[in-house]
Amino acid sequence: MRFPCRVQARGEVCIVMLSDTEFLRWYQRLGLPERTRALIDQVRSSEPSRNVRSIAGNVIGRFPSRKMGLTIQFESHTGELALIYEYEHDRKGVLEYYDQPPPIKLLYQSINNRHLGVLHTPDFFVIRSDSAGYEECKPEEKLIQLAEKSPNRFVRGEDGEWRCPPGEEFAAKYGLYYRIRSMGSISWTLQRNVVFLDDFLRFDNFLVSEQAQEAVLTLVERERDITLRDLLLRTEGTASADDVFKMIATEEVYVDWSAAPLAEPDLVHIFPNAEIALAYSQIVRTSPVTAVNSVHTVHVRVNSIVKLDNRDWKIINVGETKVGLLATDGEYVGLPCATFDELVKKGEIIGTASEDKDQNGQVRKLLATAMPKDLEIANFRYGCIFPEMRPDGGEEPQMSERTRRRYFADYRSAELLYGCGYVGLLPSRDEDGRGRGNYQPKISEATRALALDFIKNDYETYKQKGKYHSWVMYKNKCDEQSLIACSYKTFIDMVEHRSRYEQTGKRKGRRGAYKFKIAYWSLDRNTPRHGDRPFEIGHIDHTELDVELVCSYTGRNLGRPWLTLLTDANSRRILVVYLTYDPPSRRTCMMVLRDCVRIYGLLPQFVIVDNGPEFRSVYFHHLLSSYERTIKYRPKAEPRFGSVCERLFGTTNTQFIHNLRGNTQIMRNPREATKSVNPKSQAVWTLENLYERLCEYAYEIYDNIDHPALGQTPKDAFDAGMKMTGKRAPAGIPYDEDFIMRTMPSTDKGTAKVQACGGVKINNKYYFADAFRDPDVQNKQVSVRYDPYNAARAFAVVRGQWVKCVSDHRAAFEGRSEREIMLATKELHKRNRLNAQYRFTLTAKMLADFLTSVEVEEGILTQRLKDREARGILAKINGGFGAPKGVADLIPLVEVSRSQSTDTDRSASEANVDAAPEQHALKVYGEY
Repeated sequence: MRFPCRVQARGEVCIVMLSDTEFLRWYQRLGLPERTRALIDQVRSSEPSRNVRSIAGNVIGRFPSRKMGLTIQFESHTGELALIYEYEHDRKGVLEYYDQPPPIKLLYQSINNRHLGVLHTPDFFVIRSDSAGYEECKPEEKLIQLAEKSPNRFVRGEDGEWRCPPGEEFAAKYGLYYRIRSMGSISWTLQRNVVFLDDFLRFDNFLVSEQAQEAVLTLVERERDITLRDLLLRTEGTASADDVFKMIATEEVYVDWSAAPLAEPDLVHIFPNAEIALAYSQIVRTSPVTAVNSVHTVHVRVNSIVKLDNRDWKIINVGETKVGLLATDGEYVGLPCATFDELVKKGEIIGTASEDKDQNGQVRKLLATAMPKDLEIANFRYGCIFPEMRPDGGEEPQMSERTRRRYFADYRSAELLYGCGYVGLLPSRDEDGRGRGNYQPKISEATRALALDFIKNDYETYKQKGKYHSWVMYKNKCDEQSLIACSYKTFIDMVEHRSRYEQTGKRKGRRGAYKFKIAYWSLDRNTPRHGDRPFEIGHIDHTELDVELVCSYTGRNLGRPWLTLLTDANSRRILVVYLTYDPPSRRTCMMVLRDCVRIYGLLPQFVIVDNGPEFRSVYFHHLLSSYERTIKYRPKAEPRFGSVCERLFGTTNTQFIHNLRGNTQIMRNPREATKSVNPKSQAVWTLENLYERLCEYAYEIYDNIDHPALGQTPKDAFDAGMKMTGKRAPAGIPYDEDFIMRTMPSTDKGTAKVQACGGVKINNKYYFADAFRDPDVQNKQVSVRYDPYNAARAFAVVRGQWVKCVSDHRAAFEGRSEREIMLATKELHKRNRLNAQYRFTLTAKMLADFLTSVEVEEGILTQRLKDREARGILAKINGGFGAPKGVADLIPLVEVSRSQSTDTDRSASEANVDAAPEQHALKVYGEY
């Protein structure tokens, strides 16, 4: 299912999908036959043929396409998402693109010459200005493996490009193309910069003042080759970072987006235009000054190459009085040592860069293979020949003069050979870093191969045999083949030198091996793991806290609460804290996003979540797609993708929760928990009080403690990042009635039919408003929302305005949450389940009568107490409590109306609507 992107509500209309007339002209211009038009029409009118899946550690998600006005699925955030960005920002070449088009049939021969017919769903169907066709994205290493298994389906051409002959054959029948896109051909620096500038490319309401524009252009024209950091520093106070990045995005100043990441401003060079940038690059590439005036070390040793009078000379002799030089044409010159030194000082004799590079490489290699003990020995020897360089200043070590001369000779030889005498004092080792001695294996190759075979096929299996049992089987096999078996110790060494991840995977499965998997790093070619700036990547996750709470009214134990955090991956800052008794649900997700917009006026560009059902809900998808935020789902059973949140949960428990009375640490060993120390009897904290303290801890204590991964506090990292990368105010989201309505859930369809008598039916309950009396509205589908914390009311859009609707059983449902009613519904079904002959139909009247009866079960009473406790938190979220200090200047949004109610017993949506009469209508911001 594709979700619409509500771009119109942001003040702009940017959907560029072709109209029917434009598409007809495109058909005619390309001369496509009817069968091709029918196929393309089918692609354009169809939903995705399948939902993307995470089956091999891939990150899936949905991208809100402004070009298409819909969300587009991707099955890899390092492959397909990169292509989506390319399609999205190719304004001339790509007209439309669709994910997961209807499957096509590929006909080809297998590796054993069997005829195969495979239904294949390409990643994208792309409509370009001069063509259209299918595009499939795959990693380079995966293509190599597939080419071995299916050589007739995946073929690498002579130009190095990958092709799919059966796909091309199918597409050619319709005058289309089929293209395989290898991830190896993607410019990751370009992708990183596109992500960085996404807000500036997506929203056109970033306005650069004439003063800021003039300041930036003047400085760039004068300097011609200025770095981004210098530009930001020298225009501070006149032009903001937002102004500079907007001018880069609109190409008012020129930056090669493929050259360096914008998040590293020291490496980014800015020019007035592309022509000047090209001219400077040619000058740097061809300038002879670099070659002539570069100063390289002159190594006075035999076989060194030096330059004299623009000619290369080899030093063939270094005597006490002369240095012998031999030219490439055989000419010999013997220069006195004093003359040679004088020419070196004047710069007439210089070393060569290639020699410097070669010598430095050898020195680094020798130092890299040196063990700590080797460096200790070298330091001792260095102190012996240069006593004044001994760090401890102790007594001179006792040794013979002959040994001292040998150390000095080794030092001088290494200085002549490598240009660094110190490496000559290192103990001798071979290329593998081994010292003296015979390190060759003592067992035969046949014995070693048999041992590896037993390790792979006998030890590394799901039977999980012990090492000794496998070795015994191996030893018996060696006896049968008249081979000398290796010792048990050698066998163990061979086992331990195998990959722990692959070995554990074969013995215990993928989940058992996960802890040995190499951590997910993408600093080399892809977007950095934690983003380039604040609010680029946000993680949402839940955990049940290790503490028991009590009711503030009755003192009754209500159990453990659920904590939900929204964290900023780049700065490690906790953006939102939300606490509730209810397990994770769509209500929790909505409240977290609502609070984020209330505090900061922004939502993260990428929202990283797990695969919980609350994150798969239509409401969550619709809200984020409405505000053009991209959802990414971390792979199943791989918590490291959410390590930012997971680590924060651990920190919160250890630093705060485990120090509270009523914490549940002792329940890890329940046999030790007597009644006197049981957390349920020790509990004293209420939900509201704990929420206040959690906010204080998150927004004041944790926020101002140095983070070990950052070297600074999360608050300082956040502020510095916002200053350097821009506050991006025009991308902000107003915290208004429209946004609050969008954080309320709706029906599965999002609409309901207006019935003349009953009104609209939402969750098996009827809601009515006087606006439904209008004959023009009756029997029409209208957009609806309901309050998950007050089942007595709902909202509907009538003639472009939100109107309040009330339930026909308002007295019974008033103040009752959606979860309480759900529990009551389950209880009613449970009561009538035993009587199979009685056909039970649940109606709103029966439910209302049940809720008001004296037979309400304890679970419903407990839920009512929990809901009452949660009202204080809801009021504080919407009343301004808990905003981090120092973020007031980061809220680029419309202030919440002062006319809203301040009653702390009501949620924000209730305050916005109930402040007016029952027929109060809320203005709709843009078409819904």
